[in-house]
Amino acid sequence: MERSSKSFVAALLLCIFFGGLGIHRFYAGKIGTGILQLLTLGGLGIWALIDLILIIVSKFTDSEGRRITP
Repeated sequence: MERSSKSFVAALLLCIFFGGLGIHRFYAGKIGTGILQLLTLGGLGIWALIDLILIIVSKFTDSEGRRITP
């Protein structure tokens, strides 16, 4: 699988500090789901927690389906 040009550390930090607002999804280019996370406060935290785990295990992808890896 192809590697994203997005920074792993940036995505991780954005998710840790602003996960409830979906800022990490905006960073990854996933605008639609970023807006949904913003409106639902990260799916009441659950969605943001799942995204955090996906980022840590390098399974989170950008808008083009490329993995954001360290």
